[in-house]
Amino acid sequence: MIEIYCEKLYKYSRIEEPVSVTIPFKKGAYTKTEDMAVLQNGSPVLIQPKVTARYDDGSIRYLFLRFLADLPANKAAVLQFDVNAKAGTNSNINKTAGKGMTATVEKVADGFRVDTGCLKYEVANHSGSIFKELDDGRKIYKAADFEGPYLKDGNGDTYDMQIDTWRVVEAGPVCVILSAEGSSLCSRADDTVNSGTGGAKNIRFELRLTAYAGKPWTEVSYRIINTTDEPLAVKSLVFHYKAGTEAVSDALIPMNFDAETDSTGCGDTLTDNSANEGPLFHTRGILELEAIEKKTPPETVRTLVGSSNYKTDFFIGKDGEPVNKVIDAKYLLKEANEHFAEVLYGTFMADRTDEKDGLCITVYQAQQNYPKAVRADKNGISVMLVPEGVGNVVMQPGMAREQQFLMHFHAPEEPVWELDNRSLIYQMPDRPCIAPRIFKEAGVMLDVFPEKLNNDVEIALMGKADAHARCYGMLNWGDTWDSGYTMQGRGNGRVVWSNNEYDFPHSCALQYARTGVRRYLDYLLVTAKHWMDVDICHYSKNPLRIGGQWEHTAGHCANGVMVCSHEWVEGLLDYYHFSGDERGLASAIGIGENVLRLLDTPMYAHAGEANARETGWALRTLTALYIETHDKKWVEKCDWIIHSFEVWEDEYGSWLAPYTDNTAIRVGFMISVAVGSVMRYYREFPQEDIKEMLIRAVDDLIENCLMDNGLFYYKELPSLARLGNNTLLLESLAIAYELTGDKKYLAPGLETFKRAIYEKPSTINGQKREEEDAIIGAGSSTKGFAQSFIPLITYYKALSENDMTW
Repeated sequence: MIEIYCEKLYKYSRIEEPVSVTIPFKKGAYTKTEDMAVLQNGSPVLIQPKVTARYDDGSIRYLFLRFLADLPANKAAVLQFDVNAKAGTNSNINKTAGKGMTATVEKVADGFRVDTGCLKYEVANHSGSIFKELDDGRKIYKAADFEGPYLKDGNGDTYDMQIDTWRVVEAGPVCVILSAEGSSLCSRADDTVNSGTGGAKNIRFELRLTAYAGKPWTEVSYRIINTTDEPLAVKSLVFHYKAGTEAVSDALIPMNFDAETDSTGCGDTLTDNSANEGPLFHTRGILELEAIEKKTPPETVRTLVGSSNYKTDFFIGKDGEPVNKVIDAKYLLKEANEHFAEVLYGTFMADRTDEKDGLCITVYQAQQNYPKAVRADKNGISVMLVPEGVGNVVMQPGMAREQQFLMHFHAPEEPVWELDNRSLIYQMPDRPCIAPRIFKEAGVMLDVFPEKLNNDVEIALMGKADAHARCYGMLNWGDTWDSGYTMQGRGNGRVVWSNNEYDFPHSCALQYARTGVRRYLDYLLVTAKHWMDVDICHYSKNPLRIGGQWEHTAGHCANGVMVCSHEWVEGLLDYYHFSGDERGLASAIGIGENVLRLLDTPMYAHAGEANARETGWALRTLTALYIETHDKKWVEKCDWIIHSFEVWEDEYGSWLAPYTDNTAIRVGFMISVAVGSVMRYYREFPQEDIKEMLIRAVDDLIENCLMDNGLFYYKELPSLARLGNNTLLLESLAIAYELTGDKKYLAPGLETFKRAIYEKPSTINGQKREEEDAIIGAGSSTKGFAQSFIPLITYYKALSENDMTW
């Protein structure tokens, strides 16, 4: 029995709330999910298990588990996961679980029909609308009621949306996910941008619809992909809900209210609408909502927009009066916000309610993905994923970006506070967790679970993880700028983006598994999504770019290159296991295939011509993909890399890296990358000669790179032998200890470890600034934590096992 913890979160109860959790298993323990159940107060709840990884013997390695839970107001809850609930008992336990409805999907002639029990909709292949028909029990909506998202480019050209074929991504009693690819088409006689469609520009996109059992809402995901050979200036990207026959406007009008700026960000500024009879109302928080609702009856169409970072700020109109909200750079620069923004910044929503029905649409992480705008009026709702005339979104060739919003259909009498409540829950959903010991005992990941904990180290690791800069912008959210690379001029005067260098998501996944602290999971989800979209090349005429990850550069990929030393997959695989989103696995496989193509280029033809980091990272990537998929094509190249390291050592005496035309030098952190990668291969395929090669490499590091002051130098040249602070060498020392059991390998790292633990982390407070299409907050690059976490945690674990102090 595994306990599932739901932390105290909201002051309102959530009944049969759809939630999810990841469960790891030991090899050989379980092969099927039919006997599994989740119990709350002894009774089974509705579940939907999904195996995301298996061991090579077919047993379950990772299980992504969706379920419905009753979450109490202002209290935590604990449920039990029973892997043998049906053994000798009820063979139909999930059919009788729960108290409410289930989600179903069925194939129809030209698409699919989804039924959540209180929301039914049908989607059609080869259509120009997301929905063919939607029924919420009060009103039947038709295809013409939903327009777009429609694209307009920088030339002012508009695009028609054409959906291809829908498919079922996931289907079960808790959740149904549908997906379809499609094209935004613009035909012009003089258009020569992309000849792939007979002279028409073809911007590809992916749609996803996610529905939950018994819930009156569905999430819409729209992922735009620049499948042309030129930069795509997105002038606007807009979705309309059309309430009648008249066109829906996306014009933004000034919302002028005599109200003081909420400079504290704490909702301290009060409003008073007692003498206001409309047609427009402005209020913060929920205290005045009931009185305003009486003045804005839905019979004459109530309109509403709201945004928050603490108390929600509402503009409410009666008689269909237009209201809108805009998020731009100026808005973000002046607004105070104290949240870890990956977890929550606030909400951003629009609602239109009449005498028959209401629809509230919430844009997910709108502030983080600015520019954004919403408008509601008598004719409908306009959701501006990119509002015209606001911001500057330019997507480079091959770049993608997903945006999400929740469509909540509700009765006219639904109180506004409840709409606000659901909108906020969408922004910060309940995320259950399990105890770290479950991950440790399962052995599914690197052992980052010291038995003896030290508060100084734990505080330092948390500080390093939290200290990264939050960088807002549709194409930037989930990434950070790198001050070092920028100041070096690597962006030719522009800001250089880290592009998740050193696999920040993977370190976050490990930190989450070992602590159960929710925000590290949110860090993983946000950064991996950016990685999958922006940092990977989705379209190119150059096969050496397809599926690959861009090295850190300006504009995420401007003048970018792809090399094995800057392509990772472990964080994407973690994302798949912790989110259930199969695109994480697909993205990782795409990177692996790109690495294979790169390894066949002349750069890697001879051992020693590239530094140890290049083939080292390639080995780590390919080994991870073999462990995940058991596909031997990854191992074939791994064997070749291992052999190249052996040849390299024979020719040079150690793993030297080319530097100037007439030097080959020791670079401690690059050698450590190679040691760490070879060790990952060795753990899967232990061989004595590989073990001895690893020990020789670490011995060479200690003998030649350790200075008298207890630190390692940066690089082996008189011009570069400055004090080193790279923690990657600590992982090499921990690996040598793991291989030999000899704690002599730990002593040389004490000074480096001490300095890393007690250094002051970058602050998360400070001045925000605007740079190109981004608002950049204070803090450091994610590279710092990504690079240091595994070395620090593995070395720390080794120290704790030997009661060594520093």
